[in-house]
Amino acid sequence: MTCTLRSLAFGCVAAGLLFSACSRSNNLVLGRVEAQVGSHQVVVTDCYRTSVPPPEKVEDAVYRFTPCRDADVLIRRDELVVNGQSYGRIQPSDRILVDHSVVKINQAE
Repeated sequence: MTCTLRSLAFGCVAAGLLFSACSRSNNLVLGRVEAQVGSHQVVVTDCYRTSVPPPEKVEDAVYRFTPCRDADVLIRRDELVVNGQSYGRIQPSDRILVDHSVVKINQAE
């Protein structure tokens, strides 16, 4: 195999691996993960993982999403808690963004 063919084959394999790590729920290139957590769309940035554990239902109306070591999102009925800090009451279907440890509710990125 010539050097050019080897380079082309390597490029194809690398592109395949890169695109397999990117999906709507997990974008390894941008470091962005998102999930439906109860009735809320939660987006976490600065999270570079090849696979992300799904949100878990802890009990009725209590959900936890921990896609990264430094992003622990807990939705307890109508209260939002991120990394142990309460961000107060949220409404059903509010969108939550955890962007480099800054929490935003219903704001554009």
